[in-house]
Amino acid sequence: MESAAPTVRLAEDPAAFLTAAIQAYVAASVNNRMPAFPGEVIWDAPLVGFADGDDPLFHDYKRIIGDFHVTPREALEMRIRASECGPPWPAAVSVISLVLPSTPATRQSQRPETAVCSLRWNYARWYGQECIFRLSRHLVALLEDQGYHAVAPELAPWFEVKGDLPNSPASRWSQRHIAYAAGLGTFSLNDGFITPKGIAVRLGSVVCDLPIPVSPRVAPHYMANCLFSRDRACGKCIERCPVGAITDRGHDKGKCAAYLRQGMPLILQANGRVGYVGPYPGCGLCQTGVPCESRIPVGKAGARHSLDSLSQGEYPGVAV
Repeated sequence: MESAAPTVRLAEDPAAFLTAAIQAYVAASVNNRMPAFPGEVIWDAPLVGFADGDDPLFHDYKRIIGDFHVTPREALEMRIRASECGPPWPAAVSVISLVLPSTPATRQSQRPETAVCSLRWNYARWYGQECIFRLSRHLVALLEDQGYHAVAPELAPWFEVKGDLPNSPASRWSQRHIAYAAGLGTFSLNDGFITPKGIAVRLGSVVCDLPIPVSPRVAPHYMANCLFSRDRACGKCIERCPVGAITDRGHDKGKCAAYLRQGMPLILQANGRVGYVGPYPGCGLCQTGVPCESRIPVGKAGARHSLDSLSQGEYPGVAV
């Protein structure tokens, strides 16, 4: 299905134009359909945020995540070089960040699970990711047709997930850190990302040289949306993890990855669960059945945040 054309022109209001184009594409895309569940979509209407590609925060990420993490300007300049263009380099670099929220049906199917993900969740992980990739390519093509340079970093030849680092796995382009820079939410105890549509989401992004007004970062702290980090009023994600990979000290990425790729497939096989797709099932148990599943939780009325005890101006090193 073809996506409906936005009613506002790109030059008049680039943020409104791109938001409308993105939402129209997701609503109409045949790739946003849940296999084996007729009539169901994979993603609800996306949230869109914008960041200045030269925001100093992106250079902070080289220190926090690793010097291998690519800035938006570096990503766009690599794209320009690969297209056999050269200087002058763009005067402006903008980042378009996308949040794709899980549907109520997917979240409901996942809540009763205690050891493996539901089939709907598995489909959202893999068929839904392909939908995001196609959306990203569509957005790049849309911008290039208008005469701008654009790149989807997760689809670029240089993109890599590193597995040989202390905080592995860690990628050269962290969608969660990009979304934080674009004002779309904050991090959480389980290394997820809590948006106004909750934590049961997947993310994408595109970088371009179209000047776009930035979205404000209104959160007072990089973990402000997490109840546990805010006032110790939660910890449900700790209870939801079947292998103890989440504690009050955070998320053990190694333990999580081992269960994801080894333990969970064995459980699925032993229980005769069939129909799952992808290199591994996907998990996400800690993203449902929790207060932040589909919203930013309110927490205790009048409670003082414990965020004051955290190091201000720092951001966690999660990157995949």
